[in-house]
Amino acid sequence: LGLYGAIRNSKSEPYIGDGMQNIPYIAMNSFRSDDGEVVADPGATAWHTTYDNFQYTKDDWGAGLYWNKHYVMIGQCNEAIAVADSLPNPDATTPVFKAEARFFRAYTYFDMVRTFGDVPKIDFKINNPADGRIAKSPAADIYQLILDDLTFAEQYLPAEWTGYPGRLTNNAAKAMHAKVLLYRQQWGQALALCKDVIASNRYSLVPNYYSIFKVAGELNAESIFEIQASKVAQDGDTYWSRLGQSQGVRGSGTWDLGWGWNTPTANLVASYEAGDKRKDATILYSNQFDGGESTGGYGQTVPNYTNALYWNKKVYNKYSDYIAAGQGTPGNEAQNTWINQRVLRFSDVLLMGAEAANELGGQANQDSAVKWVNMIRTRAGLGNISFVDQATMRTAIKKERRAEFAMEYDRFFDLVRWGDALSVLGPQ
Repeated sequence: LGLYGAIRNSKSEPYIGDGMQNIPYIAMNSFRSDDGEVVADPGATAWHTTYDNFQYTKDDWGAGLYWNKHYVMIGQCNEAIAVADSLPNPDATTPVFKAEARFFRAYTYFDMVRTFGDVPKIDFKINNPADGRIAKSPAADIYQLILDDLTFAEQYLPAEWTGYPGRLTNNAAKAMHAKVLLYRQQWGQALALCKDVIASNRYSLVPNYYSIFKVAGELNAESIFEIQASKVAQDGDTYWSRLGQSQGVRGSGTWDLGWGWNTPTANLVASYEAGDKRKDATILYSNQFDGGESTGGYGQTVPNYTNALYWNKKVYNKYSDYIAAGQGTPGNEAQNTWINQRVLRFSDVLLMGAEAANELGGQANQDSAVKWVNMIRTRAGLGNISFVDQATMRTAIKKERRAEFAMEYDRFFDLVRWGDALSVLGPQ
């Protein structure tokens, strides 16, 4: 059923990626935070009203598309699961395929439950339209479905694949499971899963943070799960994604790189600790030098776009490799549609583990939390921290998560699950 392609996009209908990687996705997951905003399009006033000011309407186009396409994806997962369950003579590959479908269903429902709360629980194949017209289920029931799906995926997905780079593994399921458990504040189980992924010794932090987001950084030693995309001339628009196109630098000529709908905020720019290498690997400045090779730039001057002070460099890094190859030129509707979305990275496991360990307390957990946070800080060019108390460590972990995953769609939901959304976003 092509779930790997469907979650990104597909040339055929129903264009699921329009709700899971396009502007509605970015609006829900980034515009609502204090990290990203839309400024490149002066006609985007309605998006500011809805997602910056939280003035939702039930007929909002973006929210409706987000909802609809997530349920189309869930429907495709349910269909794949139903096919697996109906086979009269399943072989050894059947539970693996089913595990992949259940991972994708869990991933999709996780978006839905943390965005909307109570939603209809549809964990069956719909044969008639009326089958899907059911009442919402409590969020707790949706979370239980997600956890059950991920537990199944952990059991049946392999530790690695031969010849299928980027295909889902049991560690991807464990990392996703740990993230969901953080939202439920089930610290012990989350920590155990993070420790399992760390102990597998299959992942490591790449030396240069900026390299994660370049072409050569796809599926690197830090990557646990990426949604993959590709776009080359004459490929029939089969493997592309809107993710990068929605966010790329907005300009003309060789700088016609995207729509510019997800630019860093001044608040994010000011939030970095002095000397943090992640800042120059995340932020581009209009009408300024891109920082050159040492920060992941290309020795170019960024266009002076009137409405945007900053651009998302994590997308720019990807673009510029392809400009050199002639794929980002005007007339080629590419505009970074080849970008992979980095969904789960090893640094996420380290910081999730640190958060869970800190919340559990105890000397051994304190030591682990400090160790894992300092691994992240060392790569960022920052000094080590020591354990002072639980509250201080909690603040440090929150700060590291913001810097490490800036513009990567977790910030808003982190603020909500920490109980910080009103105090952080309210004044804005």
